[in-house]
Amino acid sequence: MLKPELVLPAGNLEKLKTALMFGADAVYLGGKNFSLRAHADNFSLHELDEGLKFAREINKKVYVTVNIYAHNKDLEKLPTYFEYLQYLDIDGVIISDPGVLRLAKKYAPKIPVTISTQANITNYESAQLYKELGASRIVLARELNIKEIKQIKQKVDIELEVFVHGAMCVSYSGRCLLSHFMTNRSANLGSCAHPCRYSYRVVEEKRPEEYYPIEEDDRGSYILNSKDLCLVEYVPNLIEAGVNSFKVEGRMKSPLYVATVANVYAEAINKYLNNKCAYTDQEVSYWINELQTVATRPFTNGFIEGESENIQDIKKGKEVPRTAFCGVVIGYDLNTKRIQIQQRANFGLEENIEILTPEGKTIPLIISKLYDEEDNLIERARHPKQIVYIPYNEIIPNFSILRRVE
Repeated sequence: MLKPELVLPAGNLEKLKTALMFGADAVYLGGKNFSLRAHADNFSLHELDEGLKFAREINKKVYVTVNIYAHNKDLEKLPTYFEYLQYLDIDGVIISDPGVLRLAKKYAPKIPVTISTQANITNYESAQLYKELGASRIVLARELNIKEIKQIKQKVDIELEVFVHGAMCVSYSGRCLLSHFMTNRSANLGSCAHPCRYSYRVVEEKRPEEYYPIEEDDRGSYILNSKDLCLVEYVPNLIEAGVNSFKVEGRMKSPLYVATVANVYAEAINKYLNNKCAYTDQEVSYWINELQTVATRPFTNGFIEGESENIQDIKKGKEVPRTAFCGVVIGYDLNTKRIQIQQRANFGLEENIEILTPEGKTIPLIISKLYDEEDNLIERARHPKQIVYIPYNEIIPNFSILRRVE
């Protein structure tokens, strides 16, 4: 049976390494230009080269997003950019705009092209069109159900990628004009201000100074606010439908988020492929609980079973994260038997800490001693990216995540 590729977001080099070490088969990322996450850190050409080398060493892939809807002024630099991406021998580009697709085929003909979800592909005729234009994979619109996905797979010989986890846009697969209208920041050029997350009240035109709340809660109305997509329960259905790639949204999320989601979906995919009977409701409940340990909105299965009223989060709920990202393991000293950690958030003695390893193990840890780089005993790791050491008798692999259990 086909094993789907698991593709995670990489907002920067650290997240790229985290995603690949925690089970992702590939990452997608943006350069400093032409990407729809202008406010993520994104990658310089040097960082892109370093990320590619890291991925190559562990036999994983890197896809680059070039998914803006380009204006004339954007076209001037694209040929050189595509030529450089082909020189780097990246594994693929993700494109929305037909004009950008044309330039990619002209200046980087060896790079496989994935058509972004921004292209709103909801039927097999559209899928066939993009295949004829030279695409090797399409990211289907989130608005499709399982039956529709299966029909497209049966009718068109092209790889299908489906979003399985992360934030959802109120607009049709992200083609939103609200942000530009309200804040002059275009979502289709990578600068979305997320007005769908704002609170709203009603104004009657003859009483412009009076604001009427819609009675959702005392903070206002969130009629545009969607829940977060979570399809871990539907991994078997998507595999059986022939989906080639599972995609996770979230280039601006933390390394802890990336590690947790990559670990869960990698485990879920392997569980089903190795033993279908082992994919139980109990396992799904465990995975959902693990996904809820990191910062997220309430979950929805989106449109996967058809039209649903369980998509809007009109109460603007937010799951309280049960873990906090504290640090990353960067080494282990065999002589002193200490874990070397680079701090990411203030943590200290006697706190309830867990280590999440790239193999998916969760190791509980109560910190009784903490050392700085000068071998001084300290009570807390207070400074950003401070290097500290924790005594531990077993080797902990690099890239493991330190998380505080709240």
